[in-house]
Amino acid sequence: MEKDLLKLFLPEGLLDHFEIEKIDQGIENKDRPYIHIHLTEKNQLPEGCDPADYESKGFFRPRKIVDFPIRDKFVYLSIKRRRWRHKNDPKRIVSNDYSHIAEDSQVTAELSAFLKETRGDANRILKKYR
Repeated sequence: MEKDLLKLFLPEGLLDHFEIEKIDQGIENKDRPYIHIHLTEKNQLPEGCDPADYESKGFFRPRKIVDFPIRDKFVYLSIKRRRWRHKNDPKRIVSNDYSHIAEDSQVTAELSAFLKETRGDANRILKKYR
């Protein structure tokens, strides 16, 4: 039920790829109420990668992003993305590209930039080992 409710407030498609780890609420810096939603990427290998060749190797450092306010509360999204390592070539790291979420829905500029940046991360890493 909580997930269904959050789908109404979060960018469309985000919860198709991420799970809600936890939600914090509080007040910071003198009467600034906030909601902090922690999201962790689901364990879904990037398309085109053979699961027999890759293993999940943890996460990139979480990114904290400001999203649209909800009920006069600041909203922060902490997004943890996964990375997978090739079993025979440990220097070969892959990750999912979520730039399509930014292009297909209305999101804040900061979230859009982060999602588009994921394409750059993946391309930069793959280019290095091609």
